[in-house]
Amino acid sequence: MLVDSHCHLDRIDLTPYAGDFARFRAATRAAGVAHMLCVSIDLEHYPAMRALVADAPEVSISVGVHPNEPDRHTPDVDELVALAADPKNVAIGETGLDYFRSEGDLDWQRERFRIHIAAARACGKPLIVHTRAAAEDTLAILRAEQAAEAGGVMHCFSETWEVARAALDLGFYISFSGILTFKNAASLREVARNVPLERLLVETDSPYLAPVPVRGKPNEPRHVVRVAEVLARERGLGVDEIAALTSANFHRAFPAARPSAADRVP
Repeated sequence: MLVDSHCHLDRIDLTPYAGDFARFRAATRAAGVAHMLCVSIDLEHYPAMRALVADAPEVSISVGVHPNEPDRHTPDVDELVALAADPKNVAIGETGLDYFRSEGDLDWQRERFRIHIAAARACGKPLIVHTRAAAEDTLAILRAEQAAEAGGVMHCFSETWEVARAALDLGFYISFSGILTFKNAASLREVARNVPLERLLVETDSPYLAPVPVRGKPNEPRHVVRVAEVLARERGLGVDEIAALTSANFHRAFPAARPSAADRVP
């Protein structure tokens, strides 16, 4: 069974499931996904996200505000720590820096990132880090704010081996998404061949970044197997082996996530 270490379930179109989240959950488990981490990107939609997954023991959540949300409320450390006390919450984020989609003075992004790191250190929960066109500043802030004390994951990784190695040195995990399956991602697959097996995670970032062969269509957690298949091929392992080791890695990276019985099946 697989773990989708990063998805946005509140943004998935449930029309194929007649709008029924329970049917979606059943289909996802039938496809071999035992656990999902539903990741927050703003606090305005957080209550609805939390309510959606309230009765889903196979879903954990995070709390945070995405760097591409300039007009959203930026919480202070105390607010994040209070929200992270929820037993269903396992992480702070997603947070980080994104210079690709944002322009002008981006001090607000950097300050928001620092607040999230401080909150993670304060509550003892790991960070979910987004970085795009901002790797140097992302790593510099992680170091300066002592993010290694919290640990976490570099999600949807698409950077170089040098960036991966620096994140690994800080104790972070590296999570690969559907980008790994893209034809033009040869250099990223080379990175995936070098990340230590005990630091690998897989994700969908659904409903975004659908992997080959469903690229261009809405993504779902059940497609995480496509990422696992490519990762298995690159590492010379079976898909079941990748599923087992990435699931074990997830529960080490996010110790507050409660594994279901299916997570523990070899």
